[in-house]
Amino acid sequence: MRAEFDGVTALRDVSLSIDEGEFFTLVGPSGCGKTTMLRSIAGLTDEAEGRVAIDGRDVTSAPPEARNVGMVFQNYALFPHMSVHENVAYGLRFHDLDGRTDDERVAELLDLVDLAGVADRSPEQLSGGQQQRIALARALAPEPDVLLLDEPLSALDARLRKRLRVQIKTIQQELDITTVYVTHDQAEALALSDRVAVMQDGRVEQVAAPESVYRNPASRFVAEFVGDNNLFDGTVTDDGAGVAVDGAALPLPAGSDRRPSESVTLAVRPEVIEIDDGAASADTTLAATVETVEFLGDAYRVHCRWRGRRIECKSTASAPPAGEVTLGFDADDAQVL
Repeated sequence: MRAEFDGVTALRDVSLSIDEGEFFTLVGPSGCGKTTMLRSIAGLTDEAEGRVAIDGRDVTSAPPEARNVGMVFQNYALFPHMSVHENVAYGLRFHDLDGRTDDERVAELLDLVDLAGVADRSPEQLSGGQQQRIALARALAPEPDVLLLDEPLSALDARLRKRLRVQIKTIQQELDITTVYVTHDQAEALALSDRVAVMQDGRVEQVAAPESVYRNPASRFVAEFVGDNNLFDGTVTDDGAGVAVDGAALPLPAGSDRRPSESVTLAVRPEVIEIDDGAASADTTLAATVETVEFLGDAYRVHCRWRGRRIECKSTASAPPAGEVTLGFDADDAQVL
């Protein structure tokens, strides 16, 4: 798939295959092309070039209403002059219910999203979270082959987002519906998805299960964008066993197979770095200075400095005092980029 707007390339030869019943997430910063990709699947953009097939059926030339997809927009797009019942039923205008009435289908969906008692209300009488669930019910009304969600939780507060993402995942699993979800929130992508596609500048950097994206990033961009990471740039030592970084030699993970003098980057997640007592038995130890400590509730984020380089680590035990500390991590906990 390719797409260009006013001379700016939004998609650069993106090709994706999404399995039936899969929860697939497109994640990346603003402007990376994820929403353009979603709108291309839905048939909502004329600028895209390429082919779209749904359930083996080529829908490239089909209008949106003929593709049998349901879409939830970032702003919900509920009709303010219609009741909740009428909004949900609106999604049925092109759909045959096989003998069921519209009222029966609307009742099923409102029960599914735990809003059975609000059918006669107007959207403006609902909270943001309730409106989001009504938008989801409307998208599901015609029993689509694919459910598309474009940053549906971005307008909600953090606590409500966490609660509703669990509900979205539960409904998706209950219906076993193929779902494509767009977000810029990495935590949301990791929590919800069967697979994640990380996008940058109209390209897909990596497609993998959430655990693989987090633990084995395919590029520097993925390592920096998904979660926190400490990146050590250096060159492979003459014996091929380590990386020379700021005058120190950091060991390479087993089986790295890198050439001497090759430029590489070691990526080390903050949570695998031990502080002081736990560092003694680690493969790599660094004498660092604590600069600041942040309390996160379930852990402390510790910002240190080592040879002029900032290092971030986490402690679940206690906050280390300001001053000198020893940091340690095992070579196999590092990723080579």
